[in-house]
Amino acid sequence: MTHLAPMIHQLHDLLPVRPPETVSMRTRDGVRLDADLYRPDAAGTWPVLLLRVACGRRIALTSHYAHPRWYAAQGYVVVVQDVRGCGTSDGRFRPFEAEREDGADAVAWAASLPGSSGVVAMYGCGYAGMAQWLALAERPGALRAVAPAFAGWDVFSDWAYEGGAFRLADAMDWALRSAAEAARRVEDGTGHRILSDAARSLPVDDEIPSRPQALRDYARYSHYDDWLTNPVPGPAWTALSPKAMRADMPADVAVLQIGGWYDPRLAGTLDAHDLLAADRLAARGRASVRLVIGPWGADGPAAAPGEGPTLDTLQLSWFDRVLKGQGSDRGGPVRLHDVETGRWHDLPGLPTAEAVLHLTSDGLANRQGGRLGPEMPDFEALDVVVHDPRGPVPTVGGHAVPSAAGRHDRAAVDRRPDVATYTSLPLDEPLMLAGRVALDLWVEADAPSFDVSAVLSVLRPDGQVLPLTQGHARVEPGDPTRPLTIAMRAACATLAPGSALRLSLAGSCFPAYPVNPGTGAEPGETRRVDALPITLLIHSGPDRPSRLRLPAS
Repeated sequence: MTHLAPMIHQLHDLLPVRPPETVSMRTRDGVRLDADLYRPDAAGTWPVLLLRVACGRRIALTSHYAHPRWYAAQGYVVVVQDVRGCGTSDGRFRPFEAEREDGADAVAWAASLPGSSGVVAMYGCGYAGMAQWLALAERPGALRAVAPAFAGWDVFSDWAYEGGAFRLADAMDWALRSAAEAARRVEDGTGHRILSDAARSLPVDDEIPSRPQALRDYARYSHYDDWLTNPVPGPAWTALSPKAMRADMPADVAVLQIGGWYDPRLAGTLDAHDLLAADRLAARGRASVRLVIGPWGADGPAAAPGEGPTLDTLQLSWFDRVLKGQGSDRGGPVRLHDVETGRWHDLPGLPTAEAVLHLTSDGLANRQGGRLGPEMPDFEALDVVVHDPRGPVPTVGGHAVPSAAGRHDRAAVDRRPDVATYTSLPLDEPLMLAGRVALDLWVEADAPSFDVSAVLSVLRPDGQVLPLTQGHARVEPGDPTRPLTIAMRAACATLAPGSALRLSLAGSCFPAYPVNPGTGAEPGETRRVDALPITLLIHSGPDRPSRLRLPAS
């Protein structure tokens, strides 16, 4: 089923809103958390919307959402709280460590505030989304709904690493901004200025690109070193991750997940939906689990304003239905925005990658291009791509550098000699892709460690090459590469006749991920001078069948 716009909220008269009040609570271990309270200036009681933020409650995530006054005018008590160690709340900020207990305490406290009906829902994106998952795992009695957006599910694989590679630009950007806030709280003006300036222009050209001087000098303000020096899953990551707490999450709380095609944490959002939907089905839970993926990135809309529903209209109509019993339940469990047509598609679930396109070449995929086709090639082929660390292949669009996320033309990058491209024949009729994408690549290198960046794009008749999805893998010594399976996130696009699919392969995607030095050394120990050229050998053919797996219909 296809709709032009999903879950549009029906407008009604707005209520007057009282002036905001600053209110405080104490956590179970005695830490004071401060919040701003917005509520209707009218008789009655109202459901509570709780937003717990690490970026300052006065900002209230207005980069993504309407101001809390707007929600209060719709008939809600809205509480915007600084999490522990942020804003004016007491304590020390350590990402995710206290959000399970603090979040549950905040829900119980919010339910008792003036004007509250005793029913609480949570909303927010990024860190505020993860705070919802963690609070949910503590099972607070008043919590009826959560709406995490751009949050992911696992701290290791959604926030710190992807395919074994450190999420350099994303992780460094957040670390610098949170460290600058920590410096501000202790009135360290010099540290705040240095860290803030570095956040505006990431210092990835430092001597040690993955560990720049600003973060070395002010490591006391940041979690960055802890993440950078812990490159494998383990107990430290598990203790922070909602994924590990899935069994603790009740089946009677409604869940609306909002994700974006250009959100770094999309893969975790999809995993969470699949797992929670399965749990509800097994437990016969009646609370709904819904997933909406739109043309958005972690830093806000990646499409022009006015092209479709906002985060506010999406979640307000859902809150009205779940918390107030108002409105109808429109659409399916999964709703996807089509990046080519702009339409919305309702699906019962997220399709898997079942259609196959094989890679084939005459050995010049990095010069004149290879082919993607449904038939297995009759002959073996080998493409040789040389990665030069002095000029790594840059990140263009996609999800991995939030400040530059979106669909940016990568035609010029595909013409580089260190990028191998494989392109299908132009389509004779429309082709819809909706669901997960994966790549099975037979690849080897002349170095103990190497990276593979894979980008799937649509090649339009006018020559534009616009990314649909991408994946990245860091291969460590001894990792299997026969084949190397790269998860390429998910996509939703209906390709028009005359368009073609293109797969682009390279040995780097910088600054989204660190340049692999080829030695097996960790990013935090690698200087620019240490990186070596790496030769990639990409195989295709009957004996080593490199192939792209697609959710095509």
